[in-house]
Amino acid sequence: MTIEPVLAVLPLGATEQHGAHLPLQTDTLLATAAAHALAAADCLGHRDARVLPALAYGASGEHQSFPGTVSMGTEALAQVVLELGRSVSTWATRFVVVNGHGGNLDALRRAVPQLRREGRDAAWLPCRTSEHAADTHAGHAETSLMLHLHPDLVRVDRAAPGCLRPLPEILPALRAGGVAAVSPSGVLGDPTTATSADGCRLWEELLADARARLTRWQPGEADGMLR
Repeated sequence: MTIEPVLAVLPLGATEQHGAHLPLQTDTLLATAAAHALAAADCLGHRDARVLPALAYGASGEHQSFPGTVSMGTEALAQVVLELGRSVSTWATRFVVVNGHGGNLDALRRAVPQLRREGRDAAWLPCRTSEHAADTHAGHAETSLMLHLHPDLVRVDRAAPGCLRPLPEILPALRAGGVAAVSPSGVLGDPTTATSADGCRLWEELLADARARLTRWQPGEADGMLR
């Protein structure tokens, strides 16, 4: 079989609680929108891009205390990404995962380097903005992005501040007891300050970063993430 110069793009999200104001599929919606925007961008060289159906389940154990969360765990997710990458590589010359959920990182760091060791040109990139570092789940950044991309799915009337402590300060409790240990609502950040205008700004920042990574195509040797 002749392999055409094609970039296969897999949006990877999660199904998990995002407070009372955002839908369970928030991470998947953001990753899917980013994947389609990148596929249409002029940063792929001679390659066509084909966006695969999103993988809507990930490693979300930290949110399992909240109804609606469905997690397959790190080991299962790593195996799924590995098998999908092997399959895709029979017809595409490159394979990139656009990741919308931080809990998927360990699985990607296992699966993508393995694909590369097998001779497949695979990589992944984060679907995040600089503001996510201090506003990690269903807070200002994520809510603003959803107001920009999917305003009909945001229940602004149900938005309320969650845990506002810095991530390094709450990380030990998070690792020990999940998000519920630090936030009864499941929110990390303040969604009440979110705006569509901020979402547009953050979206452009996110896409600019992702386009630059795709253009350079420099997967990290240890983790497979595009630099």
